[in-house]
Amino acid sequence: MRIFFIIFVILSQFLFASQSDSELKKMIGHMLIVGFEDETIDEDSKIIKFINKYEIGGVILFDRFYTDRNKTKNISSPQQLFSLTSKLKELSNQNLLISVDQEGGKVARLKPKYGFQEFKSAKNIAKSEIGEAKKTYGEMSRMLQNNGINCNFAPVVDLAINPKNRVIVGLERSFSKSSDEVSKYAKILIDEQKKAGVISVLKHFPGHGSSLGDSHLGFVDISDTWSEIELEPYKQLIKTNSVDMIMTAHVFNKHLDEKYPATLSKNVNTSLLREKMNYKGVVVSDDLQMKAISKHYTLKETVTLAINSGVDILLFGNQLANQDIDELVETILEQVKNGSISHERIIESNKRIKRFHE
Repeated sequence: MRIFFIIFVILSQFLFASQSDSELKKMIGHMLIVGFEDETIDEDSKIIKFINKYEIGGVILFDRFYTDRNKTKNISSPQQLFSLTSKLKELSNQNLLISVDQEGGKVARLKPKYGFQEFKSAKNIAKSEIGEAKKTYGEMSRMLQNNGINCNFAPVVDLAINPKNRVIVGLERSFSKSSDEVSKYAKILIDEQKKAGVISVLKHFPGHGSSLGDSHLGFVDISDTWSEIELEPYKQLIKTNSVDMIMTAHVFNKHLDEKYPATLSKNVNTSLLREKMNYKGVVVSDDLQMKAISKHYTLKETVTLAINSGVDILLFGNQLANQDIDELVETILEQVKNGSISHERIIESNKRIKRFHE
């Protein structure tokens, strides 16, 4: 077995040595989901030029700018959104993940005030009978499909453990404090989204429901509040072989990693999630521009640690900051060429991402 591994490594190194920088940049591009500022686009739009230059893997859409809630960003009406997603598909030279955060309740990019259907929060969905939950999530999934969305950053599988938690429990984003209930209702959303051709993303690994802080704003330490029960929904759903993607949380837990938050931790994303919990799918970071990361790590440190930890897709929402895409790709490229990021990790992530388009 070891001899085959050695041959694989040698062949991988030979492959990368023979690749041009432009080919490497496209492999890096596949590993990115980025936000952009436009409500309408054409062939001359900056985002289209970047998508086609680097074969960017996906985009994330927001309704409003984070710093100006009165200003429309990407979503203002069903007609406008369908036109935008249609243009993204038409003008892109490759398959594109077009993603949103559409959980229902207070976390919804497709809002009733823009003309979209209203949906209950996870907490209220969990008060419904199974049949009613299926109906509701079927309608939400078809709404995403009909508006050109093929990836939804949902369901949240955090447990509602800490009643003082503002970012998950306070916003009614958790189904329950019971792992069985969370798994049951999350599976309903996963199944309904799959029927509609929408990729599901479980979040926020290894669990954000016991935290006190908000990683949008800064460092969040869950060392004294987190417990292994928070892994249960992931374990249960991974066993069903229905998990497309898992999102990491920017939370720090000294019992899992003494140095790094989960998004940048190989102990969490590889040793725990992949090796111990046997997860084979794609790992996506939470937004790497959140203060929990950006206040403590440079861009070079962030991308290097994240990719080496086992993250396959790096999310830059361009809500909290404005990341230049050229700089981002060039930074990762340089880290690959100087050996700070292994060639094998780039190959590995590209193989996992490719499954979405087969």
